[in-house]
Amino acid sequence: MPIKTLGAQLFQLISAQLFLHATMAGTRMAAPLLMLREGYSPAAVGVLLAFFGLTQVALAIPAGRYADRHGLLKPVRLSIMAASLGAALAVVWPIYPVLCLTALLCGGSAGCAVIALQRHVGRMAAGGAQLRQVFSWLSIGPAVSNVVGPVAVGLLIDHAGPAPGSLLGYQAAFALMALFPWLTWLLLRRVQEAPTSPAVKSEAGASLRAWDLLKDRCFAKLMLVNWFVSSSWDVHLLIVPLIGVERGMNASAIGAILGGFALAAAGIRVLMPLMAEHLQEWAVIAGAMLVTSAVFAVYPLMPGAWGMGACSVVLGMALGVVQPMVMSTLHQITPPHRHGEALGLRMMAVTASGVAVPVLFGSVSAVIGSAGVFWVVGAAVGLGSRSAWSLRQALAERKAAQSL
Repeated sequence: MPIKTLGAQLFQLISAQLFLHATMAGTRMAAPLLMLREGYSPAAVGVLLAFFGLTQVALAIPAGRYADRHGLLKPVRLSIMAASLGAALAVVWPIYPVLCLTALLCGGSAGCAVIALQRHVGRMAAGGAQLRQVFSWLSIGPAVSNVVGPVAVGLLIDHAGPAPGSLLGYQAAFALMALFPWLTWLLLRRVQEAPTSPAVKSEAGASLRAWDLLKDRCFAKLMLVNWFVSSSWDVHLLIVPLIGVERGMNASAIGAILGGFALAAAGIRVLMPLMAEHLQEWAVIAGAMLVTSAVFAVYPLMPGAWGMGACSVVLGMALGVVQPMVMSTLHQITPPHRHGEALGLRMMAVTASGVAVPVLFGSVSAVIGSAGVFWVVGAAVGLGSRSAWSLRQALAERKAAQSL
């Protein structure tokens, strides 16, 4: 697709993704705050937050298959209705059981929609350079929505009711979240579907399992690398507050350290499209893993917030470059008629890791300490970078086979 046409459509898709993802991000902030206000325990709030990821794990592969069969608009339309319904229920019945249902609907809809969007964008691009560009741009949407949703919700909670933090303010916030998804539909309703791969029709009756994709050596290595990186992301978000508390840092300092990480991850993705033609996926992923390993080694040795903040920025840049490279590689090594399935399998693994890793390493930190967790994970990521290096040969073999 010509760059000018591709850029216009991509801007439309990124904007559409932003509002649907912002619904989940805003609801994920408002729901636990409301339950804490009502006197629920941190354990109950933790369960509520887990529901946002539960449907993403359960629906990821079916959503991918559905996108392979129906394209972009139908899955996104269903996601919009589910997200809007979930937020609207919280407006009418802002109680714990209903908010759990809201979490299921908003979390699942965001996950299903992003699979369809990623599949569609991958089919728009022509060649590795365009794939790297489009996925670098697309990855900016969730980063921005993680600001838009919570900020909008916070302002309404504090200012929409008769007093800051009143129930009416929370209901106003949920009402705005119920409207956001329909902005996604306004942006997407004129988007043209990408052509369906002929292979879909020829294998429509075949009983293929998503797990069969892991029999492909290149795909399996890519999923392993993706798990290492996503685990590093989750461990950082978990361990930094623990180290900060151990060292007597206040909440603002800890928040600034984590904020630097998020800004660095988003900032590097803005620059990546400008360098896409000069990047090789396997080299970027392997380099990022080696940098991550080195940062994890020195992170616990930093004496104060400034040193930890510098490590956080470097780590954000390293981990921020990986997702676009993984997505580009995935679309190059996976059969076109199974792109949605492959994306679903990846999302399921990442989301499940996001639930399991904090529980696992939170327990491990009680035994070996927060610094020990950083060192163990850093060593594992460093050793795992060998899988990223080996992607070079696997990709070369795949391209040679496709050219025959």
